[in-house]
Amino acid sequence: MRAESHLFAGVAVFFLGTDAVYAWLAREPAGVAALTVSCLMSAVIAFFCAMNHRRKGGRPEDAPDAEVRDRAGRIDFFPPESAYPPVTAAGMTLMAIGVVYGLWLFLIGCGVLLGGVSGMVFQFARVSDGADG
Repeated sequence: MRAESHLFAGVAVFFLGTDAVYAWLAREPAGVAALTVSCLMSAVIAFFCAMNHRRKGGRPEDAPDAEVRDRAGRIDFFPPESAYPPVTAAGMTLMAIGVVYGLWLFLIGCGVLLGGVSGMVFQFARVSDGADG
């Protein structure tokens, strides 16, 4: 994951530089916002890859003399089906509709979205690196 973190950090720096030049020359808020969000999103991916590399170490496929069999065995924990992604989508939909129809619906959507996101985050909080489910 080290190579990926450097790649996305480079993309973030590119978007930061482009954003600064665009903000100076164009003075147009929509483009500046889009470039800023692009910089932040690539920085988040770079941070995730760097932390994954720090936590799990190097991968077998990163070694120059790696073979396919080096990656054999258990790779990681993959969660089974979950009901929380549809709940999260429903909460986001209610929030979007609430922008049009009223604050009350927006607040209900915030509650549903909070429940869905917290459910996804904490659903497998007790799962350790070596245990299933």
